[in-house]
Amino acid sequence: MRIKQIIYWLTTVLLCGTMLFSATMYFTKTDMVKGFFESFNYPTYIVIPLAVLKVLGVVMILWRSSKWLTEWAYAGFFFDLVLATAAHYYAGDPIFGASLIGLILIFPSYFLGKYIRD
Repeated sequence: MRIKQIIYWLTTVLLCGTMLFSATMYFTKTDMVKGFFESFNYPTYIVIPLAVLKVLGVVMILWRSSKWLTEWAYAGFFFDLVLATAAHYYAGDPIFGASLIGLILIFPSYFLGKYIRD
């Protein structure tokens, strides 16, 4: 049981750290991120709302005040990471990046979280 808790907290902290780093980049280097979004053919008006949602998602995952909202936060992170990984792949960027690492981290965080915290 103790090893599962360690793995859960390690993956959750790394996942949340990745999302917070991403949101910080979206807030502080908005023009650069908008350039990336344009190169991926994504609309640029979603940069700031996406950053806000990432911060709210981290809060919901760590706080877990509502199981329903926590599920939605994980789902939002999953789709964000899948789309980011696909966008980088189709843009010709290296596939192994922060989005793929986050995608790998989300599974143990989610499933061990359900096992340990629910």
